[in-house]
Amino acid sequence: MPVSLLWAVDVYGRVYSLSTAGQVWEQCRDGHMEFKRVTAAQRCCWGIACDNSVYLNVRASDLPVRYREEAYENQRWNPVDGFSERLLPSDRWQWSDVTGLQHRPLDGFRLPSASWEWEADWHADENLDGEPTEKGGWTYAIDFPATYTKDKKWNSCVRRKRWLRYRRYNVMDTWAKIPSQQATLPDPFSDISCGGWEISDEPMGRMSLWAVSLQGKVWFREGIDHYNPEGSGWEEMTLPGEVVQISCGPGDLVWAVLWEGQLIVREGVSRDCPKGTSWAVVDSPSTEVGATHVAVGVNVVWALTKDNKVWFRRGVNSHNPSGSGWISMVGEMMMINVGLNDQVFAVGREDRAVYFRQGVTSSELSGKTWRAVTVPRDGDRPHSSASSLQSAGCYFCGEVRAQSAVSDVESDGERGSADGSGLLAAATASPEPLADAATDHCDRPVDPPEARVPKVTSDSFISELVSDRDPSGAALLEEEDDDDDDHPAPGGDAAISSSRSGGLGQWSNVDLEEAQGQRAQAAALADSADTCSLSSVATYTLAAEEQYGADEHPLWAWVSGGGCSVDGHSQLGWFSCSTNASSLVQSVQSMSLSVTPAQTAAWRRQIFEQLGERTKREMDNFRHYEQAVEQSVWVKKGTMQWWRDWKPHKWTDVHFALEQFSGPEGNKDGILFIYYNYYEEKKYLHAFINEVTILVPVLNDSKHSFAIYTPERTKQRWPIRLAAATELEMHDWLALLSDSCLSSRGIQGPPSKQAMWSVTCKGDIFVSEPSPSLEALPYPTPCDQMFWRQVGGHLRLVESNSVGIVWGIGYDHTAWVHSGGDGGGFSQGLASSADNIYTQVDVKSVHIYENQRWNPVTGYTNRGLPTDRYMWSDASGLHECTKTNMKPPSPQWTWVSDWAVDYGVSGGTDREGWQYAADFPASYHGYKTLKDFVRRRRWARKSKLTTTGPWQEVPPISLIDVSLLPCAAPSSVDLVPLWAISNKGDVLCRLGVTALTPAGSSWLHVGTDQPFKSVCVGGASQVWAIAKDGSAFYRGSVSPQSPAGDCWYHIPSPAKQKLKQVSVGRTSVFAVDENGNLWYRQGVTPSYPQGSSWEHISNNVRKVSAGPLDQVWIIADKVQGSLSLSCGTVCHRLGVQPVEPKGQSWDYGIGGGWDHITVRGNSTEPPRVRLPSLTAPALDPPAF
Repeated sequence: MPVSLLWAVDVYGRVYSLSTAGQVWEQCRDGHMEFKRVTAAQRCCWGIACDNSVYLNVRASDLPVRYREEAYENQRWNPVDGFSERLLPSDRWQWSDVTGLQHRPLDGFRLPSASWEWEADWHADENLDGEPTEKGGWTYAIDFPATYTKDKKWNSCVRRKRWLRYRRYNVMDTWAKIPSQQATLPDPFSDISCGGWEISDEPMGRMSLWAVSLQGKVWFREGIDHYNPEGSGWEEMTLPGEVVQISCGPGDLVWAVLWEGQLIVREGVSRDCPKGTSWAVVDSPSTEVGATHVAVGVNVVWALTKDNKVWFRRGVNSHNPSGSGWISMVGEMMMINVGLNDQVFAVGREDRAVYFRQGVTSSELSGKTWRAVTVPRDGDRPHSSASSLQSAGCYFCGEVRAQSAVSDVESDGERGSADGSGLLAAATASPEPLADAATDHCDRPVDPPEARVPKVTSDSFISELVSDRDPSGAALLEEEDDDDDDHPAPGGDAAISSSRSGGLGQWSNVDLEEAQGQRAQAAALADSADTCSLSSVATYTLAAEEQYGADEHPLWAWVSGGGCSVDGHSQLGWFSCSTNASSLVQSVQSMSLSVTPAQTAAWRRQIFEQLGERTKREMDNFRHYEQAVEQSVWVKKGTMQWWRDWKPHKWTDVHFALEQFSGPEGNKDGILFIYYNYYEEKKYLHAFINEVTILVPVLNDSKHSFAIYTPERTKQRWPIRLAAATELEMHDWLALLSDSCLSSRGIQGPPSKQAMWSVTCKGDIFVSEPSPSLEALPYPTPCDQMFWRQVGGHLRLVESNSVGIVWGIGYDHTAWVHSGGDGGGFSQGLASSADNIYTQVDVKSVHIYENQRWNPVTGYTNRGLPTDRYMWSDASGLHECTKTNMKPPSPQWTWVSDWAVDYGVSGGTDREGWQYAADFPASYHGYKTLKDFVRRRRWARKSKLTTTGPWQEVPPISLIDVSLLPCAAPSSVDLVPLWAISNKGDVLCRLGVTALTPAGSSWLHVGTDQPFKSVCVGGASQVWAIAKDGSAFYRGSVSPQSPAGDCWYHIPSPAKQKLKQVSVGRTSVFAVDENGNLWYRQGVTPSYPQGSSWEHISNNVRKVSAGPLDQVWIIADKVQGSLSLSCGTVCHRLGVQPVEPKGQSWDYGIGGGWDHITVRGNSTEPPRVRLPSLTAPALDPPAF
C-alpha cells in the first residue's frame, strides 16, 4: 500500500497530516496560519484560511510541476528585405500562438503567481517532429497557415520559429495563496471540496474544485491539472437555492446542502462537462430536522442532520447519482468525509476525535463500526502520570436506540458489544492491574458516545475531556445493515443498557472538588501534604493542566481523507494504545518511592524546627534596638525646558527637582519643583506627587517633551509641559515620575480586571483603576481626579471586559491581546518586570496632499491664487507639507516605504488619484465636472514603530474594530463572545475566548450583504453593527448555543445622518454619527431589542463607550479650557440610572489629545447612598 496522508484541522485552525505508515499527527508548515477547513487529494491539499483566502499545499514528489510557455515568431518574405518582420495586413501577429490568432510577445508573459519561477530564458526550438531543423529553428511554408517543413524551398514565402520557456512551481509542502482573478472576485468562501480526478486522465492530474461562498453561491475552479495546480479562474454555477456545504467525490458525484436542510445533487457530470448541467433536489434524511453536512465518494453518500445523526444513502452510482433511500447509522458526528476507496472519516460530536469507519468494502459500503484514531501529535509532551491514572480510573458504556422507519428511511440493525465490562480503578490500586487493564482494551474500536456536551469550566472541563476521550475502556458498537428493503426494522425505543456489575458502566468523571477533599483528608491523617495515593496525584496534576486538559488529546474540527489511500484490509497503526499503556506503567513506577509517609512527616517537622531556631537567632534577639533611620529623603535634580503659562508662550530654561521621602511605615510621597526666572526674580512652581493624575509623552519633531496633569490643570486644559535635552533623558524622567506616582498611591502589578482603558491620538495606552464611587449617585467621584498610568505598547483602540480579557488593534490593523503583564515602553528596566513583555511593531501611514488649480491656458497647475492653500499641505491646507520636509510622526518612527499615491480616499479618486471640487475647501469627488476648478491628490508613506509592551499578536486577520461582552461581576460566563470587523468589512465572531485563553481559537465568519465598519456586543448578547454606508443593524438570535446568531435586522439611521460607531451596554444602546452627534436608542426592551427610535443626546462627540452598568463615557471635541477649546477630552455622563438611562450632564476629565476609551470592564456596583428626605415629617419625641 503506497504511503498517503489523512489531513485534519484542529479547533485552533492548525492543519495536521497523518501518514498511513505513521503513528503521529505531523503539523504542516506555516503553523502560524489558521484554517477553517481543508480538502485533500493524493498530490495536494486545498484549504480555506481564516482570512477567507484559498490556499494550496502541493506535496513534493520526484515529478516536478513544470509548464512550457511557447510563442511563435512569424516572418514573410519580400523581394527587397527577404524574410522580415513586415507582414501583410491580413497576416497573423508577428509574435503569436500556434494558431496565430492571439498576440503573444515574449515580454508579455507573466508568472501566474509568486509560487512560480522561470527556469531559464527564452530559447528557440530547433526540432520539428523530432527532427533537427537548420540553425535558428526556422520552419518554412507557402503561406499562413500551412504545413511547415524544416527545409527552405523556392516557394517558401513565410516562416516561423517556436520559442520556448519553462516555468516551475516551486512552493512544495507549504501553503501558497491562490491569486485572485482580475475580473469580478467571488465573495469569501465558507466551504471547499476537490475531486473529479477519476473522470478523465487527460490532461494529466485533471481535478475539479467546488467552493461555496458566504452568500450561498457555488463556484467551480477551472483549469486545474498537473501543469497548472492553481487553476485558472472561478466560474459561478446556477443554483435552485442557497448552499451551505458541498462535497465532490473522486468520480462524477457532486452533492450539496441547502440552507433549508434539503440536499441537491449535480447531474450531467462527465468527461466533456466536468461542471455538470443541472441540479436535482433530494429530501433530507429526516422529516423533522434538515441536513447540515454531506460527503460523497465514488458510489456512496453520507450525510449528517442537525441533531448530528449519521445517515447512509443506498443505491448511489454513476447512473443514479441521487440514490434510492436513507439508512440511519450509529453515532453522532460533527462532520463527515469520504476518502479514497469510499473509506469514511468523521469528527465526533462530543469528544471531537477523528473516527475511521471500519469494515467498508465494495460489497458492504456502509461498513461495520466507528473506531477512534488515537495517535498523538508531533511535539506533544508525554502522558503525565496524572492523566494516565485519571484515564485508568474512567470506564465507559454505550446505549443504542433503534430508529423508526419513515418514508424511504430504513434503520439498519445495530447491536452493542457483548464484552462491555467496565474498567474501574480504585485509589489504592496497584500499578500492575492498571497496566493490564489498559492493555486489554487497547485493540478495541471506539464508537462515538451519546451526545453530551461538557460544561466548559476549568477543572470540570478538563475532567470531562480526560474521561471522555480515553479509548482504553471503550465499548464497541457494531452495525448490521438490513439487506431486505421490504422488512424495515421495528420502531420503538428499545435500548440496550448495562449496569456497573455485568454490562457497560455509565460514563464516569473524576470530581476534582471531591478528590481534592479526599486528598486534604488523607494529608491530615498522615500529617503530610505529600501522599502517594493515585487520587491525590491525579487531582493535583489535573488542576495544573492547560486548556482542554492535555495537549495529547487534540480537539479536531475538520478531517479530509481525499488523499488517504486505505481499504478495508489495510493494516493501520492508528488505533494502538500500547504507547499509552507503557507510559501508564512508567508513570506509576515513577511514583513507587522508597520513602514512607511517616519518614516524610518526620523530615518536615525537623526542617520547621530548624527554621524556627534560625528566625529566633537572627530577629528576636535584636528587636529592642531602635530603627537607625525612621524616614528618608531623596532628591533628583536636572535642567529642562518649560512651556511657560503666560503669554507669549515659549520654551524657558528651568531647573527641575524631584524630592521623595518615606515615612516610618514605608509610605512614600514626593514633591516636584520647577525653578524659573520671572523678570530677574527667582520663582518656583510645585506639584505634589500624590496629586499628579497622568504623565503624557508629547513627542514631536523638535522637542522630547511630556505633560504633567493635576486635577486643577485638568480643568484648565493646561498641563505642566516639560522638555528634556535627549530622548533617553525624557524616558528616564518619565519612568522615575511614574514609579513615584505609583508608590505614593500604593499601585503595583498589572491592571485589574475592572480597569478602564484609553488611547491617545498618538497611540499611547493608559489605564485607570476606577474607585467604587466613580458611578455613585448622586455624588460620583469627579473624573478629573482619576489617576491614569501608561502601559507599554502602541495601539489605535483597546476593548476590555470585567473577566480580564483585553484586546487591541494597531494602526496597521493587527490584532493584539493583553498578556497580563505590566510595563514595557519607556518604563522597562525600572518600574516593570520583563515577564509577559513582548516586542510590538506598528505601521502607520503619513499623508500629505498635492493641490492644484485649473486655469484656461495650462489646465490644472500647481500655481494657485494668493488666497489658496499651500500646493503641498496637510488635510486642512493650513500647514505646508512637502515630500522632502515631511518627517515621521516622532523620532521613534522610521520610514519603511517611499511616497506613493493613495487611492483609498473617502469619496473616490480617478485613475491618477485626483479628487475634484469647485474650490478649496469643499466636498471632493473622484470625477471631473465642468464646475470643478481645483483638485487634490493624497500621497502616503508608511512609517514603522518598534516598541515593547504586554501584548501578544493574534494573527492572521487584520481588524478595524473589536468588541467583548461586558460581563457583570462576578461573572459566570465561561466562553466570552467576541465580535470584530476585518479591514475588508467582514463581520467575524471569535470562538474559544475565555479568561485562560483570551486569544481564542478561531474565527467564525458572519455573513453580510455589505461591508461593515463598527460592531458591539452588549448585555444579553445583543449585537449591533454599523455598515460602511452608515446604516445600523441588529443581529438576531445570538446566544451561547448560537454565537453567530441567524440574521441581520436593518435599523433606520437618524434622519439625514450616517452612523459611524455603536456601543451597547447592559440595556442601553448609544451611537455616534459622522457629524459628531451622540444618539440614544429609545424603546430597547428584551421583547423588542431593536428599539423604536433615536434620540439626540449631545454633539461634538468622537467616540462613545457604554459599560456593563449602562454607564456612558465619551471622547468629546471642543471642550472649553482656560485658553482655548480642547479636542479629544474624556467625559463622563452623570445622572445615568434605570429611570434616566440617557443621563443628565457631562463631567469633563482628562484631555485633550485622546482618541478612544472603554469602560466595559468596570462592573463594580457603586455603594448605595441613602439621603435623608427633606419633606418627610419629623419623628415625635418619645413619651415618658
